[in-house]
Amino acid sequence: MWGAPAEPADSYYEVRPECTDVPITKFKIKPGKTLSVRKWQAAFSPDGHLDLGKTLYRIQRGGIHPSIRGEVWEFLLGCYDPKSTFDEREQIREHRRVQYARWKNECREIFPVVGSGKFITAPVITEDGQPIQDPLVLLETNPGLNADSTEMVKQLTSHGPLDKKVIQWMLTLHQIGLDVIRTDRTLVFYEKQENLSKLWDILSVYAWIDTDVGYCQGMSDLCSPMIMLLEDEADAFWCFERLMRRLRGNFRCTEGSVGVETQLSNLAAVTQVIDPKLHQHLETLGGGDYLFAFRMLMVLFRREFSFCDSLYLWEMMWALEYDPDLFSLYEEPGSNIEKAEDAKAKAKSIRQCGKYERENMKIKSSDAPLPISVFLVASVLKDKSSMLLQEARGLDDVVKILNDITGNLDAKKACSEAMKLHKKYLKKAKKT
Repeated sequence: MWGAPAEPADSYYEVRPECTDVPITKFKIKPGKTLSVRKWQAAFSPDGHLDLGKTLYRIQRGGIHPSIRGEVWEFLLGCYDPKSTFDEREQIREHRRVQYARWKNECREIFPVVGSGKFITAPVITEDGQPIQDPLVLLETNPGLNADSTEMVKQLTSHGPLDKKVIQWMLTLHQIGLDVIRTDRTLVFYEKQENLSKLWDILSVYAWIDTDVGYCQGMSDLCSPMIMLLEDEADAFWCFERLMRRLRGNFRCTEGSVGVETQLSNLAAVTQVIDPKLHQHLETLGGGDYLFAFRMLMVLFRREFSFCDSLYLWEMMWALEYDPDLFSLYEEPGSNIEKAEDAKAKAKSIRQCGKYERENMKIKSSDAPLPISVFLVASVLKDKSSMLLQEARGLDDVVKILNDITGNLDAKKACSEAMKLHKKYLKKAKKT
């Protein structure tokens, strides 16, 4: 209701009372600005077609009400086509739940801790596929399982050497566990063992199906909100899987490089154009590779904002970047190149696109557009430019200055600055 006071959103993501050093949340539910349940429901036709263009502007202005955040995210991330009906989406949802259950069952047959409500934080297998008997794993998996994990591995290896894929997957399981117990540990939600094990299960299943990426540190930070927002584990998995479609390039590693280095070099190129003095100074300090910005890009500012504010930032980014062809790009078979060309050939409804996507549509370029996250980091550097130029005498100083932004950033302002920098970059890049 217009004129009603803004409501704090922290009550939806309760922090443990003993955790007093968490960043203060700036996001508030603002009547008339935040996407409400009523406005969201009004955006659907009687059979379920969604006019997402109606809601994008509101999300960009005031975020999403926490009670509907999960279902709105499913559209923003391309889980569903806005042009689909209620019935069509229900069929897709059921099909995906069955598919997730099938994958989870494959994992459980290899290692029965998956789906047991337990998880592990110590290795159970060597790199050559031999079982490891770690007392910690025995404690973590018993009681509740008929056999301890060593016995499980022994049974698995009794039929001969393990497949390389199985060994690789099992080597990641304890690393996932170690990250799970560190993820969002300030939240009351993760005091429950069942929620921790759900996070471990989803990440373990993802590592099983995506053999190129497997599991990398930081993925637990990206997956955690999905479990809080979507009650059904399979739905949370698919929302995370869609987010990874955007970000998996950051996590792909080769012997010589980490995927995120591409984004870091994009960040360097952007900074060189919009703030050449700062770029030169960073190069002089030995920071021309921009590795100090690694974390911001890998986990999308999860450490720089409170939990609630990071969700607000994400949904604003996704609303700005929204492309109505996302669902078909992810779902339709055929080569990615063909899909990309088909998408370009299709006359998109500009009204159904996010503001950032509209700006990118104006560019006649064969190169994939840079994600808005690159400009978000660039806006932080621009904001701290004078301090970095005056006070940074080494890379340690750069890291310290950037660490001091934690809890002091405004998500809406950061998105607005990123949009301005994007326009400025495109103009200057044209001239060079």
